[in-house]
Amino acid sequence: MANQWRGVITEYFDRLDIAPGTKIITLGEGGTPLVHAPALAKLVGAEEVWLKVEGMNPTGSFKDRGMTMAVTKAVAHGAKAVICASTGNTSASAAAYAAAAGIKSVVLIPEGKITLGKLAQAIAHKASILQVKGNFDDCLVLARDLSENYAVHLVNSVNPDRIEGQKTASFEVVESLGFAPDFHVMPVGNAGNYSAYFKGYLEEFNEGIIKAVPKLWGFQAEGSAPFVAGHPIENPETIATAIRIGNPASWDLALSAQECSQGEFGAVSDAEILSMHRFLSNEVGVFVEPSSATGAAGLFKNSKLGKVPAGAKIVVTVTGHGLKDVGWALKDENGNEVSPTSCSKDAAEVAELLGLEKN
Repeated sequence: MANQWRGVITEYFDRLDIAPGTKIITLGEGGTPLVHAPALAKLVGAEEVWLKVEGMNPTGSFKDRGMTMAVTKAVAHGAKAVICASTGNTSASAAAYAAAAGIKSVVLIPEGKITLGKLAQAIAHKASILQVKGNFDDCLVLARDLSENYAVHLVNSVNPDRIEGQKTASFEVVESLGFAPDFHVMPVGNAGNYSAYFKGYLEEFNEGIIKAVPKLWGFQAEGSAPFVAGHPIENPETIATAIRIGNPASWDLALSAQECSQGEFGAVSDAEILSMHRFLSNEVGVFVEPSSATGAAGLFKNSKLGKVPAGAKIVVTVTGHGLKDVGWALKDENGNEVSPTSCSKDAAEVAELLGLEKN
């Protein structure tokens, strides 16, 4: 019988900033699948493409990798409460790990800017939820202010413990493939994950485990693309709620990662995101929330610009599960609500309806 995965801190203890004897707060995060995606490889003209499916983490997103570290360190420092600003996934993760630790969680969300699936998770894990009259960036400013002046521990990605935990995804990619991809592609919101992947790959390179750090391609939604604009966006707008962030917390780290990896930032439209969201579920078999399709949408866009070499081996991180935001999956290509087709109980009539041939 195979050994059960023990969570990223235990699995990578010797490669994380964690003291021996520390009580580990874990839900078994990490160890997510690297799914071969030949349909996407064919679409973009690459030799091989794999999806790092982070929606298979305990709360359904990549945030759990960093949250296990952030909450473990918070508890080690004596914290009785944690706080975060969130567009959804961070709130779900922070609330779940705080519940596991037996401490209080406080979540600040932009008023009217969070999907019900994500809000439901935070509620289920008994978080104290406050809707702030402002956008995500306003929420983060408030969260930082409260953590600096009151007895509550900040667990957003400005906390370096989050980056430390999230870098483990790079280790898993290399372990699964036996090498580093030529390109690693992902959505970008706060840019903590982009910075974390670079940190992980750089450590693998410095240890002599890989020959080169992959070029990191990070994609934002056009209405929320501060890295592309070169400055913060005051009122970001996109259907990709998880990356609707105008002033990324990991700005400097991400720019350094982009430069050092010879990577790039780009932007895609909401229409391109939704098209790829449907392609991944229809053709690859991986159901993601729309925001998570942004990296793959950017890869497709770059392929049409001739930027994807034919022999390239590429990993695309899809960051959150489709059940986080099911509304778009319930619409057809024209935006109309999808409903089941009514049919009788007669097998012959059903077969005809489905176009099935008789044996």
